[in-house]
Amino acid sequence: MQTTNDVRMPETPAQETSAAPQAPVRTAPRSLAARKISELVERGVAESGISCAVKLASGELLRFGGGEPQFTVTFQSDKPLLGSMSEYALGKAYVEGEFDIDGDFFALQEVRKLLKARAHRGIFLTFLLQLIAMPATAINRKAIAAHYTLGDDFYLPFMDQKYRFYSQCIFRRDDETLEQAAEHKLESMWNGLRLKPGMRLLDIGGGWGGVHEYCGPRGVRVTSLTIAEDSYKFIGALDKRLGLDNCAVRLEDFLVHEPAEQYDAVVIYGVIEHIPYYRRFASRLWDRLKPGGRLYLDASASIEKYDSSDFTRRYIWPGAHSFLCLQDLTQELLFHGLDIVETKNETHDYMLTMRHWAERFEANREAVVAKWGEELFRIWRLYLWTGSYAFHGDSLQAYHVVAQKRADRGPRPGVWKRTGQFLRSFK
Repeated sequence: MQTTNDVRMPETPAQETSAAPQAPVRTAPRSLAARKISELVERGVAESGISCAVKLASGELLRFGGGEPQFTVTFQSDKPLLGSMSEYALGKAYVEGEFDIDGDFFALQEVRKLLKARAHRGIFLTFLLQLIAMPATAINRKAIAAHYTLGDDFYLPFMDQKYRFYSQCIFRRDDETLEQAAEHKLESMWNGLRLKPGMRLLDIGGGWGGVHEYCGPRGVRVTSLTIAEDSYKFIGALDKRLGLDNCAVRLEDFLVHEPAEQYDAVVIYGVIEHIPYYRRFASRLWDRLKPGGRLYLDASASIEKYDSSDFTRRYIWPGAHSFLCLQDLTQELLFHGLDIVETKNETHDYMLTMRHWAERFEANREAVVAKWGEELFRIWRLYLWTGSYAFHGDSLQAYHVVAQKRADRGPRPGVWKRTGQFLRSFK
């Protein structure tokens, strides 16, 4: 691997007469910053075949890989390169403008993935304290307030323009539009829940009213629960504009929801990531569904519960957010009288969805920076591109799950029985 600093001298022709041996020509020693970034990037290039350039604060230009650079990183100072160079440290430096990135952000992820994701103990301890000490409903309010209150005009430009979904859309072909994929998402839910006109559907989360807009005109009576004020206002206005008298929205947490009668079906798009208390969720779900009633749930997922990077916890998802842990959720649904009817892997769909979001967000850069500032643009730029790549590389997964209420309440094991199951799991 050569960089622009690898200057080589022309070879001296062999002399016929005897001469003292010459010392080999060496390049001048590079700065510590150059050596550290070169070591990291060269690993990424060797593993993926990407090409890129790095410009240091000194003006030194380093080139890696063959062909034109797919992206260029320009450092304003050496400071970000002289510390730990963890994902959090470099992410923070980028957010604060200590370096710039131009070009293919997706290709950049081949280098980013080599960084250590968890190196800041304080962030993890704060998360742990909140999880243990704060009531579930308070944690939910805090998380929603941190992520969903930037205003509708921040989110809507990068989401699908038909139903405005903020979880994976479903692509039948990679070249479909995001809007077509959003329609397929609703078709999958409709079929999975076996919905019919006159049925009562609980929509946990609400979002921007996509379930109302699709199911309401088809005769389904939809009640949405949201704890985001903007979502509540948006859905209320949507129902009024479309004349959806059979739909309603409530500013209420599902964990405290007490309906007058049970529902025929429940849909929860993405929001299970904010309700990681699966035992409590499954218990309340069984109580809220009619016998034979169905649940449709989708979400991004990780193999281990609460597995999230320091950067994500600090800048994207504060509070007790957890990507769906499929095996843990499945266990609690079964323990609480719900059969698993269908599980489908939608990881590729989420990769495509987030790539669409990232591209649309990039295209709206000028408006975002003008209203919300450069720092917030950088945070969300990292979030959307890194998320798409995480699904591409299978470090994150995505699923939808369909479950059906049984007549019995399930075994609902207590502390002692669960302790025994935990100990047996080591065998």
